[in-house]
Amino acid sequence: MKIFPLLCCIFAILSLHAVAQHSPAAPHIQQLTSGAHTSLRGLSVVTNKIIWVSGSNGTVGRSTDGGNTWSWITVPGYEKRDFRDIEAFDQNTAIIMAIAEPADILKTTDGGKTWKLVYENTTKGMFLDAMEFWNPDSGIVVGDPINGRFFVARSFDGGDTWHDIPYLELPKADSGEGCFASSGTNVRNLERDAAAFVSGGPHSRLFIRDKVIDLPILQGTATTGANSIAVKDHNKRNGKGGKHLIVVGGDFANDTLQEKNCFLTNDGGNTWIRPATPPHGYRSCVEFIGGQNVICCGTSGVDLSTDDGMHWTLVTNTGYHVCRVAKKGHAVFFAGSNGRIAKLTL
Repeated sequence: MKIFPLLCCIFAILSLHAVAQHSPAAPHIQQLTSGAHTSLRGLSVVTNKIIWVSGSNGTVGRSTDGGNTWSWITVPGYEKRDFRDIEAFDQNTAIIMAIAEPADILKTTDGGKTWKLVYENTTKGMFLDAMEFWNPDSGIVVGDPINGRFFVARSFDGGDTWHDIPYLELPKADSGEGCFASSGTNVRNLERDAAAFVSGGPHSRLFIRDKVIDLPILQGTATTGANSIAVKDHNKRNGKGGKHLIVVGGDFANDTLQEKNCFLTNDGGNTWIRPATPPHGYRSCVEFIGGQNVICCGTSGVDLSTDDGMHWTLVTNTGYHVCRVAKKGHAVFFAGSNGRIAKLTL
């Protein structure tokens, strides 16, 4: 009996087993909830444990254990309203945005037991699209154009009060141009004292400080354009932030179309780069999640990039409206139609 070949064979088997044991698993989406009669487009991940969601039928959800269990609330008096965005600060404090006439913003400080109306706008045609907060005090909300100019309001006291930006200081909109209230992420913190937002429709643009930049993304009809923007270098000051951006969108009426649905810039929007491998369809949300990792999602699936958005791999063809990473942590969650909530596992 030849011992040496036998030992080599055993060693090879053990080596393969060791490699299998230590090889990283492929990323996948772990579904946490589904089946509720609500479409969830608002998502705010405070920590790896504290997650808030909001959506149609006056629905707000909260988890304090990483998504294992959820408390569901129907906000009294708002049973037929659609809360397209939510901003949460801790397990007790959150702000929700009801989109259309009247446009309302509400706040809770007791975990959703009670809600206070902190802003209401009854202007005909009002339609709020998204909120963003730089910190627990300073926030911004943007809305579709009224009389030819985009709506913008600011808060400087944690959302307790809101102040409309004067009409003549508001950005002008082209005919038919607007924002998509698809994920609460078409406005983002550009750096510590500035924000940027994207528009869509017949014309799709990036509004960044005092500049308006035409986007190369698919556009031209009411269902096309940019839906979401992500900013990698937002924790800077004095014009040094907001250089590395990703914009996603496409055509939500043709959600598997990969044409011109994602673009990157490394110079604040002066030049744009098309990914070598684009996301696999229309995408309503994009998020930097650490290192060179970027996630995006839409009604036709979820894609992951490990090289700052140049190449995208389809993780699942299950659709989600919004994806967010924890403000203080690394966990990534998703929310979508039929009360669907999920978590990314890398």
